[in-house]
Amino acid sequence: MTLTDLKEFIDMELILVHAKYMVLLMVKMMLMSLLTAFYRMRNKAFTNPEDTSSFGKGEQAKKYLRTDSDVERVRRIHLNDLENIVPFAIIGFFYCVSGVPYSTALLHYRLFFGARVFHTIAYFIPLPQPCRGLSWLVGYLVTFSMAYRLLTVSLSL
Repeated sequence: MTLTDLKEFIDMELILVHAKYMVLLMVKMMLMSLLTAFYRMRNKAFTNPEDTSSFGKGEQAKKYLRTDSDVERVRRIHLNDLENIVPFAIIGFFYCVSGVPYSTALLHYRLFFGARVFHTIAYFIPLPQPCRGLSWLVGYLVTFSMAYRLLTVSLSL
């Protein structure tokens, strides 16, 4: 396969779509870090002693070394994003250069993005289960679907 053949095989528009959804997902994930920091400051709940120094010294500062349910909820959303968005990013990139039709890849990217946004909303509010679980499952199945395609394509080579 020559470089010209490779350029014909790879759909640059699809790579740009992948990049667009990855930027949106990364910004969403980064916002969860800021939201965690916001809740830590608002609720004065820290995990590191050095973070409490602006609230007092010694025993006074120790009372801010604690867990808080609001902070933990946002932190778990962020951790769940890390566990799901990173594999999607890697698998999604190889998926978009595997010769998959544009409409199929776009459907996968949109489903995953929607599932992650809904997962965050369902976790943050919180909505009753199975809302959060189903949104997680949709995203997971989308990633698995792309991985399955990559495996079947690579095994057929």
